[in-house]
Amino acid sequence: MTSASTAPSPKLKGPPRTSYWQHLKHVVSENPVTGLAFGLFGLFIGMALFGPYLVPYDPLNTGVGPALQPPSAAHWFGTDQLGRDVFSRVVVATRLDLLISVSAVAISFVLGSIMGSFAGYFGGWTDRITGRLVDTIMAFPLFVLAMGIVAAAGNTVENIVYATAIINLPFYARMARAEVSIRRNAGFVQAARLSGNSELRVLFGHIFPNTLPPMMVQISLNMGWAILNAAGLSFIGLGVQPPAPEWGIMVAEGANFIISGEWWLVIFPGMALMLAVFTFNLIGDGLRDLVDPQRRT
Repeated sequence: MTSASTAPSPKLKGPPRTSYWQHLKHVVSENPVTGLAFGLFGLFIGMALFGPYLVPYDPLNTGVGPALQPPSAAHWFGTDQLGRDVFSRVVVATRLDLLISVSAVAISFVLGSIMGSFAGYFGGWTDRITGRLVDTIMAFPLFVLAMGIVAAAGNTVENIVYATAIINLPFYARMARAEVSIRRNAGFVQAARLSGNSELRVLFGHIFPNTLPPMMVQISLNMGWAILNAAGLSFIGLGVQPPAPEWGIMVAEGANFIISGEWWLVIFPGMALMLAVFTFNLIGDGLRDLVDPQRRT
């Protein structure tokens, strides 16, 4: 006597989950401007990583060519007043400027998001303390505040990063507070609480991921503004000090010679600065689409 064998029940399969690479390809193909922004971003990343090893001359060596030589086949962007190759200095400066920008924005994003999320979710004294701190920072003109911090602490790269992070902190704190306070009583949040999740898990596992799309736009804007802030501090003598290659220093040094006709000393580092800010301003929409959970359906 044999027992009847039961066939295993088929497993229910949901719709296939789109991989990140497929989603990135869709976002780039949907908007050609976003594809251009990602391409320029990749170019700057490549310059920052490999530029110092690929440039034809050492950016700190003087006398590699005649002083104040216009662009030529030997020196694509010309030479400066000390005979240094401008092309090599512009390429190598990408690493320092991006390092300052990325570090400052990362610090301000992490701290501001945590402060704003706690303020928007728990309210009470957390909200009041965060609000007063943010209002105090916003009461000062931000570039003047950065100047004061760097002048008081010393014009090192670390202090420039900290000063830029402090003046960017209110943007993320206010945005995180607003986004979290809107969603803290939503239906999916109530369901997460009823499932036995702790408050911190509800906050950072369910609410915070939904605040990332507008955050990505703010991050891209602040990246460009952080580069301008670092270049501005260097231009007035409170940023990175010579002879380190940095776009703001190069523009400041070249401004003394533009009247006499040496235009290349200002134009090329200024164009690199403009292109970097342009890239980060364009890349915000693409980053928002990449992290938006509703766009991955």
